[in-house]
Amino acid sequence: MRLLPSQENAILASPMVLFLLALLGFPVVLSIIYGFSEASFQSLMSPKLIGIANFQLVLQDSAFWDAAWFSLRFGVITALLECVLGLFLAVYLAPLIRENGWMVAVLIIPMIVAPAMIGLMYRLVLHEFAGPVPYYFYEWLGWSPSFLSTGMVFQTIVVAETLQWTPFAFLLFLTAYQAIPQDIREAAAVDGTRPWRMFWKIELPQMLPTLFVAGFIRFIDGFRVFDNIYTLVGAGPGGSTTSMSIYIYETFLRRGEIGKAMAAAILLFVVAFAILALGQSLMRKRR
Repeated sequence: MRLLPSQENAILASPMVLFLLALLGFPVVLSIIYGFSEASFQSLMSPKLIGIANFQLVLQDSAFWDAAWFSLRFGVITALLECVLGLFLAVYLAPLIRENGWMVAVLIIPMIVAPAMIGLMYRLVLHEFAGPVPYYFYEWLGWSPSFLSTGMVFQTIVVAETLQWTPFAFLLFLTAYQAIPQDIREAAAVDGTRPWRMFWKIELPQMLPTLFVAGFIRFIDGFRVFDNIYTLVGAGPGGSTTSMSIYIYETFLRRGEIGKAMAAAILLFVVAFAILALGQSLMRKRR
Protein backbone atom coordinates (compact mmCIF):
# COMPACT_ATOMS: atom_id res chain seq x y z
CA MET A 1 0.00 0.00 0.00
CA ARG A 2 1.48 3.30 -1.12
CA LEU A 3 1.30 6.17 1.37
CA LEU A 4 0.23 9.66 0.39
CA PRO A 5 2.84 12.44 0.76
CA SER A 6 0.86 13.94 3.64
CA GLN A 7 0.85 10.57 5.42
CA GLU A 8 4.60 10.18 4.90
CA ASN A 9 5.18 13.65 6.34
CA ALA A 10 3.00 12.82 9.35
CA ILE A 11 4.94 9.60 10.02
CA LEU A 12 8.29 11.37 9.71
CA ALA A 13 7.20 14.18 12.02
CA SER A 14 5.58 11.93 14.64
CA PRO A 15 8.79 11.15 16.65
CA MET A 16 9.51 14.87 17.09
CA VAL A 17 5.87 15.59 17.97
CA LEU A 18 5.85 12.80 20.57
CA PHE A 19 9.15 14.05 22.01
CA LEU A 20 7.81 17.60 22.33
CA LEU A 21 4.59 16.36 23.92
CA ALA A 22 6.56 14.32 26.45
CA LEU A 23 8.93 17.21 27.15
CA LEU A 24 6.39 20.05 27.30
CA GLY A 25 3.10 18.31 27.97
CA PHE A 26 3.56 17.74 31.71
CA PRO A 27 4.71 21.31 32.55
CA VAL A 28 1.89 22.79 30.44
CA VAL A 29 -0.79 20.64 32.10
CA LEU A 30 0.65 21.41 35.54
CA SER A 31 0.69 25.15 34.77
CA ILE A 32 -2.97 25.05 33.72
CA ILE A 33 -3.92 23.17 36.89
CA TYR A 34 -2.09 25.68 39.09
CA GLY A 35 -3.61 28.55 37.12
CA PHE A 36 -7.07 27.45 38.26
CA SER A 37 -5.96 26.59 41.81
CA GLU A 38 -5.00 28.26 45.06
CA ALA A 39 -1.36 27.22 45.26
CA SER A 40 1.70 28.37 47.15
CA PHE A 41 5.03 26.78 48.04
CA GLN A 42 3.38 25.39 51.19
CA SER A 43 0.48 23.79 49.29
CA LEU A 44 2.32 22.91 46.09
CA MET A 45 1.51 19.19 46.30
CA SER A 46 -2.17 19.70 47.15
CA PRO A 47 -3.53 22.67 45.17
CA LYS A 48 -7.14 23.66 45.80
CA LEU A 49 -9.22 24.34 42.68
CA ILE A 50 -10.82 27.80 42.78
CA GLY A 51 -11.93 28.28 39.18
CA ILE A 52 -11.09 31.57 37.49
CA ALA A 53 -10.34 33.47 40.71
CA ASN A 54 -6.63 33.75 39.86
CA PHE A 55 -7.44 35.26 36.47
CA GLN A 56 -9.72 37.78 38.16
CA LEU A 57 -6.94 38.70 40.59
CA VAL A 58 -4.50 39.18 37.73
CA LEU A 59 -6.89 41.30 35.67
CA GLN A 60 -7.69 43.46 38.71
CA ASP A 61 -4.00 44.02 39.51
CA SER A 62 -2.79 47.42 38.28
CA ALA A 63 0.79 46.10 38.25
CA PHE A 64 -0.26 43.52 35.64
CA TRP A 65 -1.63 46.22 33.33
CA ASP A 66 1.48 48.35 33.85
CA ALA A 67 3.61 45.35 32.87
CA ALA A 68 1.39 44.64 29.85
CA TRP A 69 1.64 48.28 28.69
CA PHE A 70 5.42 48.24 29.16
CA SER A 71 5.76 44.98 27.20
CA LEU A 72 3.53 46.27 24.40
CA ARG A 73 5.47 49.53 24.05
CA PHE A 74 8.81 47.78 24.31
CA GLY A 75 7.88 45.10 21.76
CA VAL A 76 6.52 47.56 19.18
CA ILE A 77 9.33 50.12 19.48
CA THR A 78 12.19 47.60 19.43
CA ALA A 79 10.65 45.63 16.55
CA LEU A 80 10.29 48.80 14.46
CA LEU A 81 13.81 50.03 15.23
CA GLU A 82 15.40 46.64 14.57
CA CYS A 83 13.57 46.19 11.27
CA VAL A 84 14.38 49.71 10.02
CA LEU A 85 18.06 49.46 10.99
CA GLY A 86 18.35 45.87 9.76
CA LEU A 87 16.81 46.79 6.40
CA PHE A 88 19.11 49.80 6.02
CA LEU A 89 22.21 47.74 6.83
CA ALA A 90 21.18 44.92 4.49
CA VAL A 91 20.63 47.24 1.52
CA TYR A 92 23.62 49.48 2.21
CA LEU A 93 26.13 46.70 2.96
CA ALA A 94 24.97 44.10 0.42
CA PRO A 95 27.52 45.17 -2.25
CA LEU A 96 30.35 45.11 0.31
CA ILE A 97 29.31 41.75 1.73
CA ARG A 98 29.28 40.25 -1.76
CA GLU A 99 33.04 40.86 -1.84
CA ASN A 100 33.75 40.45 1.91
CA GLY A 101 31.68 37.63 3.38
CA TRP A 102 33.54 37.85 6.70
CA MET A 103 31.63 41.05 7.51
CA VAL A 104 28.51 38.99 8.29
CA ALA A 105 30.35 37.10 11.03
CA VAL A 106 31.43 40.41 12.60
CA LEU A 107 27.97 41.98 12.41
CA ILE A 108 26.19 39.08 14.13
CA ILE A 109 28.51 39.01 17.17
CA PRO A 110 26.02 40.92 19.42
CA MET A 111 23.34 38.36 18.62
CA ILE A 112 25.58 35.50 19.77
CA VAL A 113 26.16 36.93 23.25
CA ALA A 114 23.70 35.77 25.93
CA PRO A 115 21.09 38.47 26.71
CA ALA A 116 21.84 38.19 30.43
CA MET A 117 25.49 39.00 29.72
CA ILE A 118 24.43 41.97 27.61
CA GLY A 119 22.42 43.29 30.56
CA LEU A 120 25.34 42.89 32.95
CA MET A 121 27.70 44.57 30.49
CA TYR A 122 25.46 47.63 30.09
CA ARG A 123 24.91 47.74 33.85
CA LEU A 124 28.67 48.04 34.34
CA VAL A 125 29.29 50.44 31.46
CA LEU A 126 26.38 52.78 32.32
CA HIS A 127 26.70 52.72 36.12
CA GLU A 128 26.21 56.24 37.43
CA PHE A 129 29.35 56.23 39.62
CA ALA A 130 31.61 53.50 38.20
CA GLY A 131 30.63 53.37 34.53
CA PRO A 132 33.01 54.73 31.86
CA VAL A 133 30.22 56.24 29.73
CA PRO A 134 28.87 58.61 32.45
CA TYR A 135 32.47 59.41 33.40
CA TYR A 136 33.43 60.57 29.90
CA PHE A 137 30.15 62.47 29.53
CA TYR A 138 31.06 64.39 32.66
CA GLU A 139 34.69 64.90 31.60
CA TRP A 140 33.85 66.18 28.11
CA LEU A 141 30.51 67.94 28.61
CA GLY A 142 30.52 68.82 32.30
CA TRP A 143 27.36 66.83 33.00
CA SER A 144 26.32 63.19 32.83
CA PRO A 145 22.86 61.75 32.16
CA SER A 146 21.64 59.09 34.57
CA PHE A 147 21.02 56.31 32.07
CA LEU A 148 19.42 53.95 34.61
CA SER A 149 17.15 56.50 36.30
CA THR A 150 13.36 56.41 36.04
CA GLY A 151 13.36 59.09 33.34
CA MET A 152 15.87 57.39 31.02
CA VAL A 153 15.82 53.69 31.82
CA PHE A 154 13.20 52.82 29.18
CA GLN A 155 15.22 54.47 26.41
CA THR A 156 18.36 52.75 27.69
CA ILE A 157 16.94 49.24 27.54
CA VAL A 158 15.35 49.94 24.14
CA VAL A 159 18.78 50.90 22.78
CA ALA A 160 20.41 47.85 24.41
CA GLU A 161 17.80 45.49 22.95
CA THR A 162 17.95 47.11 19.52
CA LEU A 163 21.74 46.93 19.30
CA GLN A 164 21.74 43.26 20.22
CA TRP A 165 18.98 42.02 17.91
CA THR A 166 19.28 44.26 14.84
CA PRO A 167 21.72 41.68 13.38
CA PHE A 168 18.87 39.12 13.40
CA ALA A 169 16.72 41.37 11.20
CA PHE A 170 19.79 42.23 9.12
CA LEU A 171 20.43 38.56 8.32
CA LEU A 172 16.82 37.99 7.23
CA PHE A 173 16.76 41.11 5.06
CA LEU A 174 20.17 40.41 3.55
CA THR A 175 19.01 36.95 2.48
CA ALA A 176 15.81 38.37 0.98
CA TYR A 177 17.70 41.20 -0.75
CA GLN A 178 20.23 38.84 -2.30
CA ALA A 179 17.42 36.54 -3.49
CA ILE A 180 15.91 39.26 -5.72
CA PRO A 181 16.72 38.31 -9.35
CA GLN A 182 19.47 40.53 -10.72
CA ASP A 183 17.81 40.78 -14.14
CA ILE A 184 14.93 42.76 -12.54
CA ARG A 185 17.39 45.37 -11.30
CA GLU A 186 19.18 45.44 -14.64
CA ALA A 187 15.93 45.93 -16.54
CA ALA A 188 14.94 48.78 -14.21
CA ALA A 189 18.38 50.38 -14.60
CA VAL A 190 18.10 50.21 -18.40
CA ASP A 191 14.76 52.04 -18.14
CA GLY A 192 16.50 54.81 -16.23
CA THR A 193 15.06 54.02 -12.78
CA ARG A 194 16.90 55.85 -10.02
CA PRO A 195 18.32 53.75 -7.13
CA TRP A 196 15.93 55.25 -4.55
CA ARG A 197 12.89 54.62 -6.76
CA MET A 198 14.14 51.12 -7.55
CA PHE A 199 14.26 50.38 -3.82
CA TRP A 200 10.72 51.65 -3.13
CA LYS A 201 9.04 50.25 -6.23
CA ILE A 202 10.92 47.01 -6.89
CA GLU A 203 13.14 45.80 -4.05
CA LEU A 204 11.04 46.67 -1.00
CA PRO A 205 7.83 44.99 -2.32
CA GLN A 206 9.88 41.84 -2.96
CA MET A 207 11.08 41.92 0.66
CA LEU A 208 7.73 42.65 2.35
CA PRO A 209 7.04 39.00 3.39
CA THR A 210 10.43 38.89 5.12
CA LEU A 211 9.70 42.27 6.70
CA PHE A 212 6.46 40.95 8.20
CA VAL A 213 8.15 37.78 9.50
CA ALA A 214 11.03 39.70 11.08
CA GLY A 215 8.67 42.25 12.62
CA PHE A 216 6.41 39.64 14.21
CA ILE A 217 9.28 37.53 15.51
CA ARG A 218 10.99 40.53 17.07
CA PHE A 219 7.73 41.89 18.51
CA ILE A 220 6.89 38.59 20.22
CA ASP A 221 10.45 38.29 21.52
CA GLY A 222 10.36 41.87 22.80
CA PHE A 223 6.92 41.41 24.34
CA ARG A 224 8.14 38.52 26.50
CA VAL A 225 11.58 40.00 27.26
CA PHE A 226 13.12 39.08 30.61
CA ASP A 227 16.81 38.26 30.97
CA ASN A 228 18.63 41.35 29.69
CA ILE A 229 16.24 43.75 31.47
CA TYR A 230 16.37 41.80 34.73
CA THR A 231 20.17 41.71 34.82
CA LEU A 232 20.39 45.38 33.81
CA VAL A 233 17.88 47.05 36.14
CA GLY A 234 15.60 44.32 37.55
CA ALA A 235 12.02 45.51 37.94
CA GLY A 236 13.36 49.06 37.63
CA PRO A 237 12.76 52.16 39.75
CA GLY A 238 9.16 51.97 40.96
CA GLY A 239 8.50 48.98 38.71
CA SER A 240 9.12 51.13 35.63
CA THR A 241 10.77 48.28 33.69
CA THR A 242 8.54 45.41 34.79
CA SER A 243 7.71 43.39 31.69
CA MET A 244 5.12 40.61 31.63
CA SER A 245 7.83 37.99 32.14
CA ILE A 246 9.34 39.89 35.08
CA TYR A 247 5.85 40.33 36.59
CA ILE A 248 5.31 36.55 36.42
CA TYR A 249 8.76 35.88 37.90
CA GLU A 250 8.23 38.32 40.77
CA THR A 251 4.75 36.97 41.51
CA PHE A 252 5.97 33.37 41.48
CA LEU A 253 9.31 33.50 43.30
CA ARG A 254 9.24 36.72 45.31
CA ARG A 255 5.64 36.63 46.55
CA GLY A 256 5.00 32.88 46.28
CA GLU A 257 1.62 33.37 44.56
CA ILE A 258 1.98 30.38 42.26
CA GLY A 259 -1.63 30.24 41.09
CA LYS A 260 -1.67 33.93 40.20
CA ALA A 261 1.67 33.66 38.40
CA MET A 262 0.47 30.70 36.34
CA ALA A 263 -2.72 32.57 35.43
CA ALA A 264 -0.61 35.51 34.21
CA ALA A 265 1.61 33.10 32.25
CA ILE A 266 -1.44 31.57 30.57
CA LEU A 267 -2.69 35.03 29.61
CA LEU A 268 0.75 35.89 28.20
CA PHE A 269 0.73 32.69 26.13
CA VAL A 270 -2.78 33.39 24.81
CA VAL A 271 -1.80 36.93 23.76
CA ALA A 272 1.42 35.76 22.06
CA PHE A 273 -0.43 32.94 20.28
CA ALA A 274 -3.16 35.34 19.10
CA ILE A 275 -0.55 37.77 17.73
CA LEU A 276 1.23 34.92 15.94
CA ALA A 277 -2.05 33.65 14.46
CA LEU A 278 -2.92 37.18 13.31
CA GLY A 279 0.46 37.54 11.65
CA GLN A 280 0.11 34.24 9.81
CA SER A 281 -3.39 35.20 8.68
CA LEU A 282 -2.17 38.53 7.28
CA MET A 283 0.70 36.84 5.45
CA ARG A 284 -1.68 34.25 3.99
CA LYS A 285 -3.93 37.01 2.67
CA ARG A 286 -0.99 38.75 1.00
CA ARG A 287 -0.14 35.55 -0.83
